[in-house]
Amino acid sequence: MKKSTTTTTSAKRAASEADTGAASRAIDARIEELGDWRSETLARVRAIIKQADPDVVEEWKWDVPVWSHDGILCTGETYKKVVKLTFAKGASLDDPARLFNSSLDGNTRRAIDIHEGDRIDEKALKALVRAAAAWNASLATRAKPAPKRK
Repeated sequence: MKKSTTTTTSAKRAASEADTGAASRAIDARIEELGDWRSETLARVRAIIKQADPDVVEEWKWDVPVWSHDGILCTGETYKKVVKLTFAKGASLDDPARLFNSSLDGNTRRAIDIHEGDRIDEKALKALVRAAAAWNASLATRAKPAPKRK
């Protein structure tokens, strides 16, 4: 007899929340272990992202923080001289404040390199996060199959 592999919605939600909790703890640990200007910067952009999109999901992929909503919004990579926010669909987003300053040649991604001492334009970053969430939502809507006609 074959065992049922169906997972209930509440079980999926619980598993997702458990994963989110583990991801949030991993991000907390990354912030703590950096212990310099990068930890302050990563913590600040994390707070801005969560303010901009209260429904954002924190994930831990590729050994970096990832923020998602209907797909990946951005990643938060830390390097010796820069904190890099890479927006997965950045090339499709309007950036009137010209925050994108890295990875400008590709057809999909765009990034913001934040160096020590750089001022973060919170209003513009929030707008970019909201635009990324809206873009992902529009893609999710387009991906749904049309209802069958009777």
